[in-house]
This record gives sequence, structure tokens and C-alpha cells, in this order.
Amino acid sequence: MANRLPDISDKHKICIICEGNEEYKYLEHLNNLQVWNDVYEIALVNAAGNGNIPARYQDKYQNGSYEIVLIFCDTEKKPYEQYEDIKRKINDFHGVDNAAEEVIIFGNPCTMQIISKHWTDEFIKRPAKAVNAPLIEKYTGVKGYKGRADQIDQVMKSIDTDNYTYMKERIGKLPTDDHVDGSSNFSKLVQCLESDDVKWIDRINDSIEA
Repeated sequence: MANRLPDISDKHKICIICEGNEEYKYLEHLNNLQVWNDVYEIALVNAAGNGNIPARYQDKYQNGSYEIVLIFCDTEKKPYEQYEDIKRKINDFHGVDNAAEEVIIFGNPCTMQIISKHWTDEFIKRPAKAVNAPLIEKYTGVKGYKGRADQIDQVMKSIDTDNYTYMKERIGKLPTDDHVDGSSNFSKLVQCLESDDVKWIDRINDSIEA
């Protein structure tokens, strides 16, 4: 039997460090919906907690297997101590003051701020699951949302290519200052991943290299 050479992909390899299950499952679902440009090959890493993000980021960045490494996380609530700690560690790692601003995709106060935009313009003001459970049930039918794996899977079933378009419109109107309630720069990620022009990868990498 002849030896087969491994398939060599010519796609642009992108790694995204996800804070936890919600972030991971959401990006995984969007990727599976094939709403992004086929020129990208996206690898997702579940950091299983915001405290693990800087180490996971450094590991994947130094690994050299990806053209760019990004982070997708919550800001949580003011005074954003853990979030600010992530930013500081990313900046220190690169030796560049604004490196974190280039590579972090955030939802303030939480990722459900982004996910909910598939169905509504309502703002999520607090990250607590119990506070947001009624809104999630209203639009997805998932009762008593606590962020369990099975509940996240059920929420993902309510996301399709049609309401993805509505999410893009709504998310594009949000403020992008990460210290403003109800803000997100998720539209930046969407625009990059939908584009077949990959110059944004070099632009970000050039800006974070001291």
C-alpha cells in the first residue's frame, strides 16, 4: 500500500483563545454554519476560565503554528479587575502598550451580550446567569439558563444564518470602548473573518511586535 502524504492546507490558520464554554461553543457553531470566508482555518482553544487566558495565549503564540492568535472573552463587571489583568499580561508579553487592544475580542459585560443580538436589541447589563435567564428563555426557549453544557448546546440550535445577519447589524451599532456597558468589538472579528483580504493579519501582527 502506497504511503500517503498528509494533506497540506493552504488556508490561513487562525487560533482563537476562548474564555470558557459559551465563547467556545458560540464560535464553534458560527464556524460550522460556514458564515466566514473559506480562506481561513480556525482553531479554537477553551481556556476554561479567564485566569488561564494569558498562558494559553502565550503558548499558542510561541508555538508558531498559527498566523495569528486572538482572544475572545468577557469584561465582567466594573472595575474589570480580571479583564484588565489579562490585558496587562498580553501587553507585557509583547512589550507593546496596546497589544491587547489588537488581539482581544470582548463582550461587555459578557458574551451573552453578543449572542443575544441574534434576536434582540435589548442590552444585557449584568453578567449573572440568573439575571439574564428570562431573556434567554424568551428567545431560545431554554429555561433557567445557568450556562450548563446542555443549555449552551440548546441555545446554539436557535442560531442560524438568517439571524446571524441580524446579529451583525446590531453588533455593528454597539460602542467599542470596553469600559462602556453594552459594548463589544465583535464586529471587528466578523469583518475580518468574512473578508478574503488577509492583510488584516499582517497589520495586527506588525502592531504587536515590539
